[in-house]
Amino acid sequence: MNNEPAWKPSKFATTGGKISVGPASSDASWLITQLVAKAYQRHLPQHARGRLVDLGCGRVPLYAAYRALVSEVTCVDWSGNAESAKHLDVAHDLNQPLPLDSSRYDTVILSDVLEHIRKPEALVSEIARILAPGGKLLLNVPFLYWLHEQPHDYFRYSEHALRSFIEQSGLRLLLLEGLGGAPEVLADVVGKHLSQVPVVGATATRWLQRGTWAVASSPAVSRVLAASRQRFPMAYFLVAEKS
Repeated sequence: MNNEPAWKPSKFATTGGKISVGPASSDASWLITQLVAKAYQRHLPQHARGRLVDLGCGRVPLYAAYRALVSEVTCVDWSGNAESAKHLDVAHDLNQPLPLDSSRYDTVILSDVLEHIRKPEALVSEIARILAPGGKLLLNVPFLYWLHEQPHDYFRYSEHALRSFIEQSGLRLLLLEGLGGAPEVLADVVGKHLSQVPVVGATATRWLQRGTWAVASSPAVSRVLAASRQRFPMAYFLVAEKS
């Protein structure tokens, strides 16, 4: 990663090996950020290794979470954002073929990026090309979630679309799970509106989102909501491998 000394936590924070919501995450998006953080908490230690590429890296929010697990980090993104551009190793539009060597990388991170790509199948195929045999892709995308970074927000993918992308690319799907369910989706939508209310909105949003997380993630309630997470997921997380 370029200019590592200037890096600082943004969307995520990592303390004692635990990934959580970071200082740059808004109260209105706390729930989805927490869900994604916990997914990477569970799966990064098992799958991240060797040479890693962070595609669409932005401010490289997961850097502290994976840097001790890998031997090399390459950050790739477009250079239109000055805050993220300072960490880029490769400035590139991900809608175009990747300027990276084939079969070279052991880990690819694609976090909250695929919905912003005009031809998602092409990017997933490019990821398959650059991965070394046995290399892993870790990917998360929103599903029941508001439009963001407009006008460059093109798609929402069901689990069936994600499976299709992986199969077409020749990768092998190891894990695909929905993150959150109807309670988290409802709390997110209400929180997005509530946060706009003057004076009390921010505090009310924090209470709503953290309260929903505490209830929905408790073991007893989580079992009851298992079907909800299949039918009304807020986001998806997957791991795929190059055979």
